[in-house]
Amino acid sequence: MSSRHPRERSRERSREAALSNAKDAAPRLFSGVGIAGAFAGFVLIGALQALYGPAIPAVRAAHGVSPAVAGLALSAHFVGGLLGVMAFHLAGGRIGNRVLLGWSYVAMAVGAAVFAAAPQWPVALLGAFVAGLGYGAIDYGLNYLFAIGFGARSPAMLNLLNAFFGVGSILAPAVLAQLGPEGYTRVFFVFALASAAVVVLVRGVREQRVGIGPTAAVDRSTHLRSRGIAITGAFIVLYVLNMGVESGAGGWEPTHLTSVGYTVGAATTATAVYWLMMTVGRFLVAPLTLRWSEQTILTGSCVGMAVCLALAVVPPLAPFAYAGLGLFIAPVFPTGLPWLHRLVPDARRAGAYVIAASMLGGVASPPLLGIGIELASATSVPIVLFGLNALCLVAIWWVLRRSRSTAGTKETAVRRGRIPWRWPRSPAAAAGRGGGPRTRAWRSR
Repeated sequence: MSSRHPRERSRERSREAALSNAKDAAPRLFSGVGIAGAFAGFVLIGALQALYGPAIPAVRAAHGVSPAVAGLALSAHFVGGLLGVMAFHLAGGRIGNRVLLGWSYVAMAVGAAVFAAAPQWPVALLGAFVAGLGYGAIDYGLNYLFAIGFGARSPAMLNLLNAFFGVGSILAPAVLAQLGPEGYTRVFFVFALASAAVVVLVRGVREQRVGIGPTAAVDRSTHLRSRGIAITGAFIVLYVLNMGVESGAGGWEPTHLTSVGYTVGAATTATAVYWLMMTVGRFLVAPLTLRWSEQTILTGSCVGMAVCLALAVVPPLAPFAYAGLGLFIAPVFPTGLPWLHRLVPDARRAGAYVIAASMLGGVASPPLLGIGIELASATSVPIVLFGLNALCLVAIWWVLRRSRSTAGTKETAVRRGRIPWRWPRSPAAAAGRGGGPRTRAWRSR
């Protein structure tokens, strides 16, 4: 039997109701046209990121550069992406969402066209950089707006949004494979036209008003501002490590499989299945986010990843284990963002830092992992990834512990009379229609 006083249990239920009501009372930022445009935009940025690698042989032939120099195109793209994230974040409070997203699509279109038509290699790098600016702004901007724009459905919508990124990353290389690497200029020109066409769909994006939405309501009620930096830092660690596992598995899975006896063709196919399962996983987890909390899904995902990476050590099970890894890793990036926005008061800034850090993690992790694998052996790939994932679980545990500690601090303050407790109103009462418990102040004595 619980030893808690009935009034204390009632207050706890009221707090949970307040959090739920605040989470549901999000500003409506997207019409149907805006949602369709966002999905199309993520297909495009997924396609853009995936096109550079298959195009490298033709790029080398066209510009007479070495493989290392040709790889600078992807580096320029990601540098532009990081700057695009920060540009959208800094300009977001002064320029409307429609304008920012519209210019981001224009930048991506212009950059892709310049990259395809560049007569000289430095001009091509400039095109990749400009396209990256648009890429980063769209990636951060739409992730942020989806995280605050759908209330309790935000985790589901974010998983769908990022699933369409996977659709683009699968389709674009397949199209280029049919045309051959030398057809990359045509593919980039078509990409530029598609990016320009999506601009008309940003009319379905609405502007958010300052001070509304779930983040503002929940953060003010739980006094999390003083701990926002620490929680943001934990999320940065989580996202950098998780992106390290994601990109490390995709980059080093073929090496691991060939080292344990699989043919190059089989290893390549297994890697393609890994990326495919990541896309499928985001579609599958979307309805689950309506039943389970973000922290439950993240914890379950990382535990599932640990099991799959442990099984990947066994050669006959390795291809299937990597496919399972793709399924379990799929929800982490999109599901963590709504949780971050709920825990951290200055969530817009926190989201920018986290997404920028995840980009750095995705770029830096494969070569760093390569150094570790070179010191050991190719068969150690799943072991190294297992270690990174274990650190992800530690980061999640720390965030859970800190958030519960924060809630306990607020409860202590209420009991001591420093903060008046207000009973939550039902959505109907909040809208002036009655039907909810009357708001009254309560102060412990």
